[in-house]
Amino acid sequence: MTSNTSNADNDNDPYLKPSSTKQHLTSSSKDKSALSAPEKTEILYGEENTTKAILQIIDNAHNDIFCCGDHTIASVTLQVEEFKKALLDAKRNRGIKIRYITDVTRDNLQDCKELMEVITDLRHLDGVKGNFGVNETEYAAITVLQKSGLVLQVMYSNAKSIVEQHHYLFKTIWDKSLPAGQKINEIEADMYPEFYDVITNRQKASQVLVDLAKSAKKERLVLLPNDKSMIRLERSGVVDYIIQASKQSAVEIKIICPLSKVNSYIIKKISDDAPAIKILDGNNSPYGMYIVDGQRLFRAELREPEADDLTNAIGLAVYSNSKPTINSFKSIFELLWNERLLNDQLKISDTMQREFINIAAHELRTPAQSILGYAELASIDPKYSKEQKKELFVDVIYRNAVRLHRLIRDILDVTRIESHTFNLNKERFNLDDVATNVVLDIQRQSFLTRSDKVSITYKADVNNVSRNNDAIFLEADRERIIQVLHNLLNNAVKFSKAGSTVSVTVEKRKQEGANKEKGEQGEIVVKVVDTGIGIDPEIMPRLFTKFATKSLSGTGLGLYISKSIIEAHGGKIWAQNNSSCNGATFAFSLPFPTSSNLSI
Repeated sequence: MTSNTSNADNDNDPYLKPSSTKQHLTSSSKDKSALSAPEKTEILYGEENTTKAILQIIDNAHNDIFCCGDHTIASVTLQVEEFKKALLDAKRNRGIKIRYITDVTRDNLQDCKELMEVITDLRHLDGVKGNFGVNETEYAAITVLQKSGLVLQVMYSNAKSIVEQHHYLFKTIWDKSLPAGQKINEIEADMYPEFYDVITNRQKASQVLVDLAKSAKKERLVLLPNDKSMIRLERSGVVDYIIQASKQSAVEIKIICPLSKVNSYIIKKISDDAPAIKILDGNNSPYGMYIVDGQRLFRAELREPEADDLTNAIGLAVYSNSKPTINSFKSIFELLWNERLLNDQLKISDTMQREFINIAAHELRTPAQSILGYAELASIDPKYSKEQKKELFVDVIYRNAVRLHRLIRDILDVTRIESHTFNLNKERFNLDDVATNVVLDIQRQSFLTRSDKVSITYKADVNNVSRNNDAIFLEADRERIIQVLHNLLNNAVKFSKAGSTVSVTVEKRKQEGANKEKGEQGEIVVKVVDTGIGIDPEIMPRLFTKFATKSLSGTGLGLYISKSIIEAHGGKIWAQNNSSCNGATFAFSLPFPTSSNLSI
């Protein structure tokens, strides 16, 4: 079997093009000395001289090393530690492209696999002979080699004609060779013929499952028929093998198992010891399966659902490496996994929806009742004059109407966000003016609600690349930015005690390397820093999600909406507890153009 790679393809392959003499002459003094040395061709004898010559070719390589050898070349390269280290250094630290051609056989299979980790590329050619290596300017051929890996005789040459001939020879052989991985797969498929075993002996079936649990390197898919199955796997040691595999390597492990109080302690053990293992709740079934690395399948009947040990629980079992069989069961597993995943997501969504309805109903009812109650008093109570009614009732009615309006707006905003109909109406405005007005508005609200014992300050840093240093112009949706500022400031005041402070800062930053002529962007960073109670650790991971709140009032939608608004503008929003352990900082950044028509 030969490759269809054309000579034209090889001519375009940078790995197979020797570096030009001109390029090589400009590299290093060592390279220059190699090129300027007088041409010579000689036979070198003895392990010391031959090793030195081979290492010299590796060390003097500027871009490429080409090697061709029979089935022994892989073991020689790996057995002589100096060769292996030199090649690894050339590949990793100097960026040298190292290509080998050899005869991949069943006997040297493992050596070839290891060699593929040391060099850049390995190819196979049936029965290839002749062990030689060549860089841009030097050539060496091993003429006498012992089985132990010792190189006893080498022909060395730096003659230009010989070097060029072997470059051409290597390219010609490379064109006829196969990727080593392809040959390795063919050999392994022949070494491990397809089997499909039906196991009736329970003890043997149990041992097969335990052995499988020890061997996975990439993937394990486990479907268990009932909740006690997890207990049986734990008693047989399979759970420990799964946890160990998850800790030691990047094995993807997915388990579908009916979850209950019966196996909850094992699920907790897995979650604590190996959090990368994914577990989903499953349904009771008469069958279970275990798929390892997409290469082997174990499937067994559940004969005794309440049995305490694995051997007594299972009945007829199937063990196979048949690709069609494995792929069929793997497809079934993935369908079940996606179904259970979707089911869990629907449960979470349903729970969140019910919570939202309860929260929204409560939040809507409170201001509505206040509006109705005070409006009724104002209209029918004869003991108050018009002036008294205005003073006593109108402000309360107004505040609750504003609260009701914001709640309705939030609900509509969430609907627009989740239906992807959330649009921005951008305009050019002065962010400094907007921030000042929002702060004054929050201060006025705080006074009216008698929470004015929280001090609110505002400062704009305009010392930047601006021709108009008393303005911070922004191209954005003005009303939406006001909404975000209101949300952040209201939260800061809500979670601050009397005597606390809330500070708002706006800072302009020019991104490093931004090109003004090309209209590249800098950013504006707005921070709201308070000295209140800080962010609850339980809330922190889901702070900007829906209904994330520890407040006795409010829907927990404000930060979710704020995040959506900022990200719709191409910005970012974040939060953290202050390092002083006193209060929190909420901040967002927005891009701004540095082009002349939108100069800030």
